[in-house]
Amino acid sequence: MKEQLIIFDTTMRDGEQSPGSMTAMTKEEKLRIARQLERMRVNVIEAGFAASSPGISTPVRAVAGIVKDSTVCSLARANDRDIKRAAEAIEPARQGRIHTFIATSPIHMEKRS
Repeated sequence: MKEQLIIFDTTMRDGEQSPGSMTAMTKEEKLRIARQLERMRVNVIEAGFAASSPGISTPVRAVAGIVKDSTVCSLARANDRDIKRAAEAIEPARQGRIHTFIATSPIHMEKRS
């Protein structure tokens, strides 16, 4: 069996989802980062948590519209609303993925539920 290394980059999502963070990247910043990640042949680009706000969903959709070779991903809690918003945001992607999660730590459950 041939081994394969898959690079899953969360650069665009991690900073925006830190507890207490009010940081959000602009659409232009996300597009610039997405182009660079694709040039670096990153396999999966997690462009954001689309359900968190329209200010995140719109840039995720823009990234999904320009990326051609990488898979574009949106983070979503394991609920119908988040999954629907993630699916809408990544709809333009040639290759899309929804990364789902369930809160498990007390602080995560309090801050992000």
